[in-house]
Amino acid sequence: MWSWDAFFSILTSTQLLEGAWVTIWLTVVSMILGLVLAVVVAVARSSKFLPFRAVSGFYVWLMRGTPLLVQLVIIYTGLPQVGIKLGVIEAALLGLVLNEAAYLSEIVRSGLLSVPTGQTEAARALGMSPTKVFRVVVLPQALRVMIPPLGNSFNGLLKTTTLVSVISVQELLRRTQFLVQVNFRVLEGLCAAALYFLLLTTLWGLIQKRLEVRAGRGYDRNYRRKGRTDMAALDDSVIDAEAVNR
Repeated sequence: MWSWDAFFSILTSTQLLEGAWVTIWLTVVSMILGLVLAVVVAVARSSKFLPFRAVSGFYVWLMRGTPLLVQLVIIYTGLPQVGIKLGVIEAALLGLVLNEAAYLSEIVRSGLLSVPTGQTEAARALGMSPTKVFRVVVLPQALRVMIPPLGNSFNGLLKTTTLVSVISVQELLRRTQFLVQVNFRVLEGLCAAALYFLLLTTLWGLIQKRLEVRAGRGYDRNYRRKGRTDMAALDDSVIDAEAVNR
């Protein structure tokens, strides 16, 4: 039968708190490194150089077409057979980063492609450098498209970290399994772990909402405070170009 005492004992256990912390930092680090790799892959997939497109396309196809659980086991048990030995944390990070980057690369690529080419062409016509075009014109507009799916990916990654328990990473689910083996309270332990994940995803949902609101503000505040900017001039040039096309 259900035991509230066992449930609250597991819920307030320091082992579960430590496991939740491992889950959090594992998610954050995997997301950051995965996003960096995703940008590289997205740029490679958009490259005019065929080998770059082929390699990056094969990577995305492979990572998205095979289960993360299988990838983790191969990394942890297969790499030592070719002389590459990784600890459980390193293997978990490598598996999560490689898998997540494949999905994030598609989000990044779609975000960059969502910016009309007329915007970049007009910016170059104004004499902006490629770096400034990306920073001032492309990135702000692409972020508005990318933030919602990136936020959803982070939310999913929080729960996906449970898979690294199969290679003995002491994250939230693994700690819960230990407590269940001690207390023989499976339902209470899993409900306590589920409550932790619900709390973490809810907190992230609030953060994501703030990020989306902030990204949606655009340049209105800077425009009012500083007057005409490069972006304002760019908008005028685009309007003029559209008028000519008509």
